[in-house]
Amino acid sequence: MPAEAFDTVPAEPGAPAAPAGAPAVDPGPGHAHRHLRSALGHFATGVTVVTCVDAAGAWVGLTVNSFNSLSLDPPLVLWSLRRESPAAPAFLAARRFTVNVLAESQLDLSRRFASRARDRFALGDWRLGAQGAPVLAGAAAALECESASHQAAGDHWLFIGRVLACHEQPVAPLVYQGGQYRRLGDTL
Repeated sequence: MPAEAFDTVPAEPGAPAAPAGAPAVDPGPGHAHRHLRSALGHFATGVTVVTCVDAAGAWVGLTVNSFNSLSLDPPLVLWSLRRESPAAPAFLAARRFTVNVLAESQLDLSRRFASRARDRFALGDWRLGAQGAPVLAGAAAALECESASHQAAGDHWLFIGRVLACHEQPVAPLVYQGGQYRRLGDTL
């Protein structure tokens, strides 16, 4: 898609101007990616740690906010992972994975699993779930899934999982928006 598709600056003479008060746009290299990322940052998401077990039996996990429900019948969820991620081979080969929806109190876990820390599972109360992937105690929810499919989509892998079991607790979820962690606000 051309960079102009994301521009707030008129692409040609006579085109409508950007709305009053719109931020100035840098039309330089990488502009389209920064602009798209900024626009997408307005969408608030939950924060998850997705886990699996690799072929050697090692636990693998990372922070993911590109998670959504897909279908109730059959019960399907989806999430995406950058194709260059060092964790990609483990998830591509895994038959099962767990989506652990983090609680507000688990901010440190989100940061740890988003880092390059070697022993990420040293923080938190983890156990091997009944479906064969690590489950976090105290998470707002955990969805234990069987890998239904994965496919390349742009610069990411898209994973679809069939939910085999789910667990939930009445705790506030961790929220991410605009590049910042946030608390869930008042009900409108």
